[in-house]
Amino acid sequence: MAESYAGKINRKLIKKRRVIAAAAGREKADLVLKNATYVNVFSNELCTADIAVAEGLIVGMGRYQGEEEVDLRGKIVLPGFLDAHIHLESSLVSPKEFVKAVLPHGTTTVITDPHEIANVMGTDGIEYMLQATEGLPVDVRFMLPSCVPATPLDESGANLDYRAIDSFYDHPRVQGLAEMMNFVGAIAGDDQVVEKIVAAQAHHKKIDGHAPDLRGNDLNAYVAAGVYSDHECHDVNDAIAKLERGQFIMIREGTAARNLEALMPLLCDKYAERCMFCTDDKHPNDLLEKGHIDYIIRKAISLGADPITAVKVACHNAARYFLLNNRGAIAPGYLADFVVIDDFRSFCIEKVYKKGVLMSENGSVRDFPEPQVDPYLTKRAHDTFHVSHLTAQDFTETRPRGILGMVAGEITTTDAGYSDRIDVERDILKIAVVERHKNTHHIGIGFLQGYGLTSGAVATSISHDSHNIIVVGTNEADMAAAANRVVELNGGIVVWDGGAPAAEVPLAIAGIMSDEPLEQVNQRLEDAKEKAHALGVSSGVDPFMTLSFMALPVIPSLRITTRGVFDVTQQKYV
Repeated sequence: MAESYAGKINRKLIKKRRVIAAAAGREKADLVLKNATYVNVFSNELCTADIAVAEGLIVGMGRYQGEEEVDLRGKIVLPGFLDAHIHLESSLVSPKEFVKAVLPHGTTTVITDPHEIANVMGTDGIEYMLQATEGLPVDVRFMLPSCVPATPLDESGANLDYRAIDSFYDHPRVQGLAEMMNFVGAIAGDDQVVEKIVAAQAHHKKIDGHAPDLRGNDLNAYVAAGVYSDHECHDVNDAIAKLERGQFIMIREGTAARNLEALMPLLCDKYAERCMFCTDDKHPNDLLEKGHIDYIIRKAISLGADPITAVKVACHNAARYFLLNNRGAIAPGYLADFVVIDDFRSFCIEKVYKKGVLMSENGSVRDFPEPQVDPYLTKRAHDTFHVSHLTAQDFTETRPRGILGMVAGEITTTDAGYSDRIDVERDILKIAVVERHKNTHHIGIGFLQGYGLTSGAVATSISHDSHNIIVVGTNEADMAAAANRVVELNGGIVVWDGGAPAAEVPLAIAGIMSDEPLEQVNQRLEDAKEKAHALGVSSGVDPFMTLSFMALPVIPSLRITTRGVFDVTQQKYV
């Protein structure tokens, strides 16, 4: 039986009375962090006091007694960290496994865009992720995918207009409309693009952006359309131009794209208040070995950022931007999400509390239940490949095709001219994208330079953002074999050489996430990377994540789609 409104108010009244009584000191708090030195994000200083917690909320700072008391003398307490923009799917593991990875690093809230799974499963993908993240000890908030497909050039598993996603705005964990990648459509006033923006605004929701190097009147038009932020700045001048026009900047430091160093000038009094940290895409090894938002803070401090500024950017600023007004600070009425570190220099995370409950200590995570997902959605997520058997002939093409020139450390590309054949000596490889959602038999073919492969082929069903099969190889037969093996696995990463898989990473959930534990996935992935590098892939290239971005036709200059090589700048096939 549903709870009545009067019953709900009475329940909340009892809780509120308890909070007030604990705050006033009339009753013992549930938890008191004694002698805590904490970051005050409002006064921009370190303060020392007891921090009292009741009913999962901070009730006060001062002198308190609690049912449980923890002496934190000599430690520093920070608000829980917030990732302003991430695709959980990029971790290659289920949401529960992702949470197990980031919680020890102090992350207590993430803003995810389920864009990847939505491109495979449509609204079923969004619903799958909402259910798979319910009640986790990291609060997973959602921005609804704005571009499924990313552009009209893509062939996705679904086509979502504003009507398809509108009902999700009523979900309590949906914050707005995710990265508007189709900036060309927004600037042109395309009906379908603008409809999504207008609908999000009608629900009083945020709208995030994705517009690398957009300038002048085009940038004005994009911001005027209603786009509030950008996470694609790899140049400080680009970022400042957007800040000057009222946008917020998400400083990204992920696995494939790392922009922190270039954007360090933003972490100053003039701009920092409108900046946030995000990762966008993070692979398992990065999460396990380097960390999450804590890694970005640590790196920012090492590059000269004021520690308190870095902490604010990591929590408070993002909370304010997303109107999550009960987190991102240590103050009465805020969620008791705490990160306990030793000091700012080493920034070693010792404890992580979620709503006043100790969830992680010295890297170990307390057990928590896995959310239940509707069996229909689970079955649907494990049956997403509809591709006919491929042969070498499917990848044979004699006409000259454009060459995508890879840029070290970036996901942008250059126009490296044309080729009509594979030339391993010149590092010119064949690259192709195979449509896998509807068995259309569409295969786009081009060439790639800068990848370095000297033998075999590499294929993956992670290809942004439509997640068709992308394959690169030194010969057509190995390309076909690698792609076929991806289909047999119901999704994954395959390194093929010598007539057999040299390494593989099964990704059975929509072809983009694994059912296996994080550590096991990481081991498979690292083994696959090692095999790929042994076959010649350049040492500075992540063999799979970087490859996956070669199919994203919203980032300059050349991309590969199911219909061939596309020039993003000129908006035409080449």
